[in-house]
Amino acid sequence: MSKYLTPIFAALLLTGCIHSYSVALPYDRWHLGFSAPDYMEVWIETADVIDIRGDVYRRAMSGVASLQTPPNNSGDPRGWPKKAGIGGGKYVTGADLPKKIYVRWQSLVEPQTYKMEIDISDSTRELMRQGEKVFCAADGKWITGYRQSITVHLAPGGIAKVWVAGPCMTSVEVAKIKAEIDPRGPYEGKSGGEYDSLSKESQFYVEKFGVPYNSW
Repeated sequence: MSKYLTPIFAALLLTGCIHSYSVALPYDRWHLGFSAPDYMEVWIETADVIDIRGDVYRRAMSGVASLQTPPNNSGDPRGWPKKAGIGGGKYVTGADLPKKIYVRWQSLVEPQTYKMEIDISDSTRELMRQGEKVFCAADGKWITGYRQSITVHLAPGGIAKVWVAGPCMTSVEVAKIKAEIDPRGPYEGKSGGEYDSLSKESQFYVEKFGVPYNSW
């Protein structure tokens, strides 16, 4: 368990803040995904989940956040997506719906390391449980859809926005968060302050246009 997660989790246990009020889910797993603006590359060191039963899922997600790096600076990283997808991520199998998600990530264009905790509200979990009759244009069928995906969009400056989404469903924004800088730097200080390199496309964009901080 990470140094960031351990003291917070211990405090929750000591104060009795984790309760077991599980309700049977209409699906057997939910998706945790991450995305980033065009060219604004992100490496997720870890995303740790505590579900509403109090079970901990260490490194429920890690790796690259999904983004686009169109050639010739033809992309536009400014602002938030008009329609949030599910992002690049993993399914959290065997877990109940989340109570908290702890994320530590590297914003490679700055470069900077951030950490944050996302509180998942009762109303957000209720959105994830509710089924809706929706039409899927891809196959021309009506289905009962569920917002079984949590999508976190990570922007430079430690700004994050969270949606819940699902196949053929409209996404719903549920949170916006300002993360804090992790003073240990990348990999909890174990890399000597060295960050991974940017792709050529991202490097080219940032050198020409910089990072559009005020757009998020």
